[in-house]
Amino acid sequence: MTSTTSPSERARELLVEDRTTPVDLLARYRPGTGAWFSSAGRHLLATGDREPIDAACGTTPGFAADVTARLRSARSRGAAGLAVGALPFAAGTPAALHVPERVLRAEGAPGPVPGAAPVAAGATVTPHPPETGYAAAVSAALLRLRAEDDELGKVVLGRLLDVEVPGDVDVRAVLARLLAADPAAFVYAVDLPGAGPGPRTLVGASPELLVARSGRRVTACPLAGSAPRCADPAEDRRRAEALRASAKDLAEHAVVADAVHAALAPLCVDLDVPAEPELRSSATMWHLATPVTATLADPATTSLDLLAAMHPTPAVCGVPPAEAARVIADLEPFERGYFTGAVGWCDADGDGEWAVTIRCAEVRERSVRLFAGAGVVAASDPAAEVAETAAKFRTSLQALGVTR
Repeated sequence: MTSTTSPSERARELLVEDRTTPVDLLARYRPGTGAWFSSAGRHLLATGDREPIDAACGTTPGFAADVTARLRSARSRGAAGLAVGALPFAAGTPAALHVPERVLRAEGAPGPVPGAAPVAAGATVTPHPPETGYAAAVSAALLRLRAEDDELGKVVLGRLLDVEVPGDVDVRAVLARLLAADPAAFVYAVDLPGAGPGPRTLVGASPELLVARSGRRVTACPLAGSAPRCADPAEDRRRAEALRASAKDLAEHAVVADAVHAALAPLCVDLDVPAEPELRSSATMWHLATPVTATLADPATTSLDLLAAMHPTPAVCGVPPAEAARVIADLEPFERGYFTGAVGWCDADGDGEWAVTIRCAEVRERSVRLFAGAGVVAASDPAAEVAETAAKFRTSLQALGVTR
């Protein structure tokens, strides 16, 4: 019997509201053959055969239009018409986007998650650069920031931890631990390109929404200004209130909120950017956050168009962005790749949700590379920035079962 289902109807059928629990959905995830993205109790699993988006696109001009055209073509052929994956920090670096054959969804808190035992016992951890080297890089940035003839206002400097473990890392167990630790985070696991003996997976739990589009509704929530959490409730609250009152952190945050406003203003109407930030918490950190809402001026503007207008924000690069990027290239002894890029999904209608790729790690067999960064402004202290990055590493280290 010949089916009368059109390709577009079949595409909608492939976006399944799954009846299983998030834990059951997680059991279906396999690194190398799928992708995972969780947001506020909504969980997305991409499965089946995958069509890669042209890796040469990167985030160059025209990328958004090209991806949207490819998704519409995929939907016309009966595919899901949705892409899942990661975009890099630097323009021109290959994208890691795929159009999956099928997308499954589940809703609700993950509940009890199996695989909570440490998965990286006996690990060796190598910092890159060492803490002293990172402090020296912050000091070098401060010389630039405090120079009267330099326009640099902020620069975000990162560092890495390279972790080696005796056996292959169970990415699904890491993902499960991230979900259990912070169900409100944007939790993700996506495959990355690159030659090697096994899958290369970007996995993490980001607290920061870069931008989301649903119809004409636009939301963003930039974060800047951080303080580590504490197990003692009284001390934890004291740290939160100190962050809220910190002139240094409030000034740093204002730069980011202003930049988001400036990026969205040409594309949106009814743009609401609160005058004062609010406190947001993850499992390991307190953050200053500004929830932004707006309405698209032109409904043809896609989530990728919005992302291109906003990325990189001062939360991951600095101000002015071109000058900050040059300082990052001078002082960071590594290429960021997908760290501090964007991770999420977009569809053929222009909707999408993109988180900033932070609190993250790249996993390949027995090797894991973790990234953490801190915003450096004129009032920064090198030792404090070392401590901040150490606290931010805790999200991924705890998911790996590594203590240090």
